[in-house]
Amino acid sequence: MVGIMGSMKSEEEEAKLRKRNEELERELRKSQEREEQMRKELQKSQEREEQMRKELQKAWERIRVAEEAEEMLCSQLGELEAESVHQAREYNARLLSLVDQLSRGTHQSTSAAC
Repeated sequence: MVGIMGSMKSEEEEAKLRKRNEELERELRKSQEREEQMRKELQKSQEREEQMRKELQKAWERIRVAEEAEEMLCSQLGELEAESVHQAREYNARLLSLVDQLSRGTHQSTSAAC
C-alpha cells in the first residue's frame, strides 16, 4: 500500500511539474516574442534617430550657406551704399556748379545790359 501511495504521490508531483514546466515554457515564449518585438521597435527608433540626425545635418548646412550668402549680400549692400553716397555727392556738386554757372551767366547778361 505504501508503494502505491508513494507511486500516486510521485505521479501527482510529476504531473504538477509537467504543468509548471508547460507554464514556464509559455512564459518563456511570450518573453522571447516580447523581446523580439522590443528589438524591432529599438531598430526602428534607431533608424528614425539616424534619419533625424541626417536631416539636422542638412539643415545646419543650409543655415551655414544662408549665413554666408547673408554676409556677401551685406558686403555688397555696403558697397552699393557707399557708391550711391559718392554719386549723390557728385550729383550735388554738379548741380551746384550748374547753378553757379547760371548765376554768373545771368549776372553777366545783366551787367552787359547796363
